[in-house]
Amino acid sequence: MESAQADVTAALPGRPGGRGGRLLRQMAKRYDLYLMLLLPMAWYLIFHYGPLYGLQIAFKNFNPGKGILGSPWVGFEHFERFFDSYYFGRLLWNTLTINLFSLLIAFPVPIFLALIVTEIRGKRFSKWLQNITYVPHFISVVVIVGILTVFLSPSTGPVNKLIEAFGGTPVRFMESAGWFKSIYIGSNIWQSMGWQSIIYIAALSGVNPDLYEAAKMDGASRLRRIWHVSLPGIIPVIVILLILDVGHFMNIGFEKILLMQNNLNLESSDVISTFVYTTGILKGEYSYTSAIGLFNSLINLTLLLLVNRFARKTSETSLW
Repeated sequence: MESAQADVTAALPGRPGGRGGRLLRQMAKRYDLYLMLLLPMAWYLIFHYGPLYGLQIAFKNFNPGKGILGSPWVGFEHFERFFDSYYFGRLLWNTLTINLFSLLIAFPVPIFLALIVTEIRGKRFSKWLQNITYVPHFISVVVIVGILTVFLSPSTGPVNKLIEAFGGTPVRFMESAGWFKSIYIGSNIWQSMGWQSIIYIAALSGVNPDLYEAAKMDGASRLRRIWHVSLPGIIPVIVILLILDVGHFMNIGFEKILLMQNNLNLESSDVISTFVYTTGILKGEYSYTSAIGLFNSLINLTLLLLVNRFARKTSETSLW
């Protein structure tokens, strides 16, 4: 009986011989490393977890004069207003289609680029290709939209000049709802494919070279080596990045869309993020747009949990 009590006492947290005591001693030995965690932890607590307190205004009729606690509760009134609005279907459709096509078209492009860079025999050309594809990432969104406006201008743009040279009529690309999604997704691919390929190039460099030699000795062509060695070697990285992309599936950077948006293409360019900005920030409907943002985040969270669970069961690779 006494020995059992001694074991229990030793296992209690904070006791000299318990787990808590051992953990504290280990932390004391490397206190400098743990101190380095204070700044990022403070960042997340202040700017990520702290603002969660304000989510309650999605269920209130927020009045800045009364504050968050003093504002009256309205329950799910703002959610019902959004779901019953005439623009709900358009906002949801535009957000889903832009993100879905971006995921289907833009996600594989950095993988192909990384494979091309690693398979090029000429190192000088490989570095040149990398530099050319990296540069657009460092161009600001305002400049990107300005470039699109100049190149796609119906009167002076080189694209329309080429169309006219082949006997066609100028097209108002930036004012057309039918062309908006193609231009937005295509420019995103051009701007981000080089930067996003870096992690795949790093993953490909970690594939065991002996696997390539064994495949080459078995008579496998270059395409076969890519298909059976390179791609399987980076599958865990692809799955992780895919899960992360799906985790913010409903989030679209509103800056670029807002700069490209006009009254003529509003049918295709009006998404949830731009609506939240124009209605919440410019018009001051904080509670209403907080409810819309919460709805958007819940969809992202649901998709993240589902895709992570599916990836864990099928490929044994997941975030947790």
